[in-house]
Amino acid sequence: MSPDEPIPVHRRTIALVGLMGVGKSTVGRRLANRLGLPFADGDLEIEAAAAMTVSDIFTQLGEDEFRAGEARVLKRLLHAPRMVLATGGGAMLNPDTRAELKSHAVTVWMRADLETVAARVQRRDTRPLLRGRDPLVALKAMAEVRDPFYAMADVTVDVAKGAHGEAVEVIVRALETYWAGAEA
Repeated sequence: MSPDEPIPVHRRTIALVGLMGVGKSTVGRRLANRLGLPFADGDLEIEAAAAMTVSDIFTQLGEDEFRAGEARVLKRLLHAPRMVLATGGGAMLNPDTRAELKSHAVTVWMRADLETVAARVQRRDTRPLLRGRDPLVALKAMAEVRDPFYAMADVTVDVAKGAHGEAVEVIVRALETYWAGAEA
């Protein structure tokens, strides 16, 4: 296959998108294991590239610089061999990143009710966009802006309740249905 040929959907990277706290990283690792694929966490890859934590990038360089670095890292990952990729919650906001995802990945919107997500994100104080804010209020505001972008994903799965293993199986079934439809 030449570099200019489109990648068949069943051979593309599987990119998990959605709000922070929906389980993209945890479920992504399990999904990669289930499918026998490598796994990459976009935020960890950004930290490695910057030699700084996400929190430090936000604090020292600002959100705009974080987003620019995120776009560069995700583009590199999307041009790498097939994997399961957990993107950051804001990755879909960038039009260039959305275009890269559209042409090099099958995107899966992991959707969950905001109360469940708020309860999850309160467990750690490592999320710069939530510092000093009520998590539920902040997540509602983010969802209002981001959900229309997440809705552009190829596949949508509801993952609010239940174990991570159940979420993996729901995603696998949704992907199989998507791939079968894309092949038809």
